[in-house]
Amino acid sequence: MVLVPHADVASPSAPARTPSLLARLGAVVGPRAHDLADRLLDLESWIARDLVEVEGELGRLIRGDSLVEKSAHHLLDLGGKHVRPLCVALASRAGGGFGAAARQLAVAVEMVHSATLLHDDVVDLGETRRGSPTARLVYGNAASIFAGDWLLVEALRRIRAAGVSGLLDEMLAVIEEMILAESVQLENRGRINTALTDYFRVVEGKTAALFRWAMLAGGRAGGLPLDSCRALERYGHHLGIAFQAVDDLLDVHGDAAVTGKALFTDLREGKMTYPLIVALERDPALLPVLAECARLPPERPLPAPAIDRVLAALVATDALADCRALARRHAGEAARAIAPLPDGGGKAALVMVAEMTAGREK
Repeated sequence: MVLVPHADVASPSAPARTPSLLARLGAVVGPRAHDLADRLLDLESWIARDLVEVEGELGRLIRGDSLVEKSAHHLLDLGGKHVRPLCVALASRAGGGFGAAARQLAVAVEMVHSATLLHDDVVDLGETRRGSPTARLVYGNAASIFAGDWLLVEALRRIRAAGVSGLLDEMLAVIEEMILAESVQLENRGRINTALTDYFRVVEGKTAALFRWAMLAGGRAGGLPLDSCRALERYGHHLGIAFQAVDDLLDVHGDAAVTGKALFTDLREGKMTYPLIVALERDPALLPVLAECARLPPERPLPAPAIDRVLAALVATDALADCRALARRHAGEAARAIAPLPDGGGKAALVMVAEMTAGREK
């Protein structure tokens, strides 16, 4: 695949510091890794300026001396994969291109995502985020909560200012969906709930909903017709599920030095993830071990024998492989969802991002 840059993107005057999609989406293993890496480098050069503009806007967010502003920037300055802004950019390039409205919408979706992380770290008593102390540890729980609220307000202002009809109402509906999903997760905290209906309700609300909005926003900003925007929404839905499935996998089988997150963080926070649900269904004797872990306060380390028992069950029951297969299945659904879109660089890049998401290692 060759991605032909727009004239205003891959010019010699492009900023020297460009965000690395290879680093953000992680390494891909397997016989096609080299080919995929080459294609990603093409993609990186194609939309580098778009993502640099997003990071520039985030960096220009007011930096004051208040604890709220410091807390917000503490998280934003740690960077991140910025996959949601990437979705906005690519969806817009499937249409008329990444203009001023799309840029503001890409910034807004990253602000909403960051707001949820600030809130989550307070609720979950999180101590590390992206390999660094969380904002709540540095500036306090209250400051972290208010920083999240501040980012949400600024995100909604930017969506309104972008002037794309209907997107503000769509975001309000997504935020409500996210809150209700958080409520389901809260009600199940510390419980060994193996109901996949509850699992997917949380995933679709907490993760997939924002991906769905990012794709819709990019398509609308790029001037795509309604049927194309709906196809992009379906893509975002499946991409979000694939993304969360890999997050679940990395939580129990990732490299903490690479992911910036300690193993079994979700279990310590009393959350049942897909590989744990699958392992327990196939190995019911695992129940008392998981129950013991879920009852412990989040700040307590999990007993080493319990970790060893859970890891052995995850391997023996093929739960890890099934979780990766779930990610690949939904990545494939994402690619199929945008089949009706006109062929071009934007569509091809979206297919590639789905493939990379399912294979990422960080």
